[in-house]
Amino acid sequence: MGLITSSLCLALPIMLVLWLWVRPLFSGRWKTPGWFIATAGLCVVAAAATWILGAFAGSSMDPEESCHMAGTAYDNAYRSAHWQEPSRWFPLHNRCNASYDLVPAWVNPALVLLPLLATTCLGVAVWLAVAHKRTKMGEA
Repeated sequence: MGLITSSLCLALPIMLVLWLWVRPLFSGRWKTPGWFIATAGLCVVAAAATWILGAFAGSSMDPEESCHMAGTAYDNAYRSAHWQEPSRWFPLHNRCNASYDLVPAWVNPALVLLPLLATTCLGVAVWLAVAHKRTKMGEA
């Protein structure tokens, strides 16, 4: 019951945000700087959520217990040799052994692409704002 409730609590705001984000695509208003700024903000929020998901990957705060819950062996010698790896900000890793990582494989690429997309959207927003201002000044 708790899983269904928490899924609904997350899904409803996400659906609302996506509806507000997608609606300008159909009406043609996506060509405004505001839409690109909102998209950049959405990318930043998604990157933060992705980082939190990756940083706290595993079913518990105890890595040995998380590895056993994931169905893989916990290698204490490997963890001792690579003790700094789980505390890095980027790239995120929380390895049980040399071949299994608790952090999903898509997390680190998403942490590169989402800020890059946000930066691109901000650049397009500035470009559109400057072009709009030049057009207005040319008309006056």
